[in-house]
Amino acid sequence: MITRYSRPVAVALWSQETKYKIWFEIEAHAATKMAELGVIPKESAEAIWAKGKDATFDADRIDEIERTTKHDVIAFLTHVSEIVGEEARFLHQGMTSSDVLDTCFAVQLARSTDLLLDGVDRVLKALETRAKEHKYTVTVGRSHGIHAEPVTFGLKLAGYHAEFQRARRRLVTAREEIATCAISGAVGTFANVDPAVEQYVADQMGLSVEPVSTQVIPRDRHAAYFAALGVVASSIERLATEIRHLQRTEVLEAEEFFDKGQKGSSAMPHKRNPILTENLTGLARLVRSAVTPALENVALWHERDISHSSVERGIGPDATIHLDFALHRLANVVERLNIYPENMQKNLDRLGGLVFSQRVMLALTQAGISREDAYAAVQENAMKVWRGEGRFIDFLKADPRVTLPETDLEALFDLTYHTKNVDVVFDRVFGG
Repeated sequence: MITRYSRPVAVALWSQETKYKIWFEIEAHAATKMAELGVIPKESAEAIWAKGKDATFDADRIDEIERTTKHDVIAFLTHVSEIVGEEARFLHQGMTSSDVLDTCFAVQLARSTDLLLDGVDRVLKALETRAKEHKYTVTVGRSHGIHAEPVTFGLKLAGYHAEFQRARRRLVTAREEIATCAISGAVGTFANVDPAVEQYVADQMGLSVEPVSTQVIPRDRHAAYFAALGVVASSIERLATEIRHLQRTEVLEAEEFFDKGQKGSSAMPHKRNPILTENLTGLARLVRSAVTPALENVALWHERDISHSSVERGIGPDATIHLDFALHRLANVVERLNIYPENMQKNLDRLGGLVFSQRVMLALTQAGISREDAYAAVQENAMKVWRGEGRFIDFLKADPRVTLPETDLEALFDLTYHTKNVDVVFDRVFGG
C-alpha cells in the first residue's frame, strides 16, 4: 500500500490494531457459543470478553513471540493469555488458524467494500450533476479519435453514469460473495467444533456461513472479488482517459481544475497537465495487478496450503485502499471539471459541416438515389473539405448529383436533429 494514494479511513481497516481486534472478536464470539453449548465454562467465556474487549493488543509483543513460534495466530493467542489470564486456555477450542485468518479477511474485505460503495456513490452523484448541467451542450462525437457526428457532453457523462451503476452492482455482488465465515476446524470436518459455533460467529460478525470450508474458504470467491475490483478500476481508467484526451491543447473541451498556486512543470511555467487523471490511469493498473494472483490462488493443495497467504497480505490492502482512493479522486475531478462549450462548438465547426454527412446521404437515398451513388457523391465532396478546399454545403449545392432543394439541404445541417432523443437516454439512465 502506497501512503500517497490512500485515505486514512481505508488504511485503518487494514492496520495491525484492527486485525487483532477482529481476531479477538472471532475467538471471543466462538467462546461465547461454546459456553452456551457446555464445551467451556460460562464464567470463562465471560472473563475472556471482560478482560479482552477493551484491551490494546501489542503488535510488537506479538511479533516478538512470533519470532520464536514462527506462527502468527499462536503468537496472538499467547499474547491474549498474557492479558486475559488462566481463562485464555479455553480460547480456540477445536478451531484452526484458518478459521481466524479467513474469517477476519472476509470481514476486512466486506468493510472495505462498504467504503468502495461510498466512493462509487460519490462518483455517481458527480456524474449525474454534471450530465444534467450539460444535457444539451453539443459537442462532437469521435470514433477512432476522428470526428463522427454530434453528441452532447451530457450524453457522454450519462454513459459513464450507467457504467458506474453497473460497477456498484458488481461491488454489491462481490461483497455478498466474499463475506463468508469458516469456523470448521482442521480440514473442515467440524470434528472438534460444533457447526453452531460457526453460525453464531457468522451472525455476530455480519457474515454468512461458508457451505464447505476445507479448512480454508474456497479462493474462487476471492478471485471473483478482485476481478470485480479490476473491472471497476478499468471503468475509472476509461473516464480518466476521456478527460485526458479532452484536455489536450488541440482539443481543450474539458480540463482538470487548476488551483491557485499550482504548478504544471518544473521547466515550463505555462503547463497545465492532466496529472490527476494520469494518476488514475496508473492506479487502475495497480488495482488490476491483483487480479491474476487472485486467480492463481484458487488452486490450493488438497484441503489447505498457504501459498495464497503471502499474496493476500499484499493484494487485500493494496487493491482496496488504492481503489478507494481512486474513486474519491475521480469524483473530485468530475465535481470540479472545467468544461468549455465554446471550444466544443469551435471543434464541431472545424470540418465545415462534415459531421452531417450521414444525414445528407440518407436524404439522398430517400429522394430516390441508390445508396451507393449517394455515398459516392457525399464522400467525394467530403474529401474536398478534408483537403481544405472549402465548405461542405457549398460543394453539395454545386454538385448536380445532389438533387435536393437548397432549403431542404440546409435544413439537414441542424444540430438539434442530433439531440432530439437525449431525453430518452436520460430517462433510461437517471429515471423519468
